[in-house]
Amino acid sequence: MTIQRMDNVGIVVDDLAAVVAFFVALGLELEGEATVGGPEVDLLVGLEGVRCDMAVVRTPDGHGRLELMKFQAPAAPAAVGPGAPLNAYGLRRIMFAVEDLDAVIARVRPHGAELVGEVVRYGGGHRLGNLRGPEGIVVALAEKLS
Repeated sequence: MTIQRMDNVGIVVDDLAAVVAFFVALGLELEGEATVGGPEVDLLVGLEGVRCDMAVVRTPDGHGRLELMKFQAPAAPAAVGPGAPLNAYGLRRIMFAVEDLDAVIARVRPHGAELVGEVVRYGGGHRLGNLRGPEGIVVALAEKLS
């Protein structure tokens, strides 16, 4: 049996509203929100007494999704800090293709996004840049050059 598709990427956050607002400003669409818990969830994640607020955002084409999770109980343990370098262990970044890199950067700056490094022309065919958003989430952007 083969993999059918990548369904979503899960990111545990502390300020769910701020992270959702950031991804919506980036251009993703809010698909839904829910609070989950109960015996099935406890078994699924291997924890007891789980209560988790979550939101799913999707890319405009409907193919890519992020599952953003705020654990009310048990509280999420401290992990690598929000200022971790891009080569630290763990989920480091998510990359999105965009049409106008500069416009996207301008649109998300009011939501706490800061450029990591510089925007560069890479391989002659793309402009690439990395943004650090709320809670240290790193988003890479790729603009295809004509």
